[in-house]
Amino acid sequence: MQYETVFILTPVLSDDQMKEAVEKFSKVLTDNGANIVSTEQWGLRKLAYPIDKKSTGYYVLIEFDAEPATIKKLETAYRRDERVIRFLTFRLDKYAAQYAAKRRSLKGTKAIETVEHVEEAKED
Repeated sequence: MQYETVFILTPVLSDDQMKEAVEKFSKVLTDNGANIVSTEQWGLRKLAYPIDKKSTGYYVLIEFDAEPATIKKLETAYRRDERVIRFLTFRLDKYAAQYAAKRRSLKGTKAIETVEHVEEAKED
């Protein structure tokens, strides 16, 4: 089954600490037989409301294929890690999975177009 998880890390972490946290949760997934489809680091964003007196958080999205039992292990890891402010994991139905695949392909196309545009500008 295909799942998406979004988690918010506390904003007081260094870049290395944030990368380490993302790698930790990715490892929890892969160790439990999940196949990671994509990881997007959305970066530091303003929260809708303050959580623990913090108004910003570092957002990360991970898409993966896994068995339902893996979700419990992942969410236990989130709860045990004090760096995680909030998290949400949900199963993608076929329409959401199609939308996610389309969004990823569009993102890849935009990145290629940007690189081509920069290369053209350098030639001029």
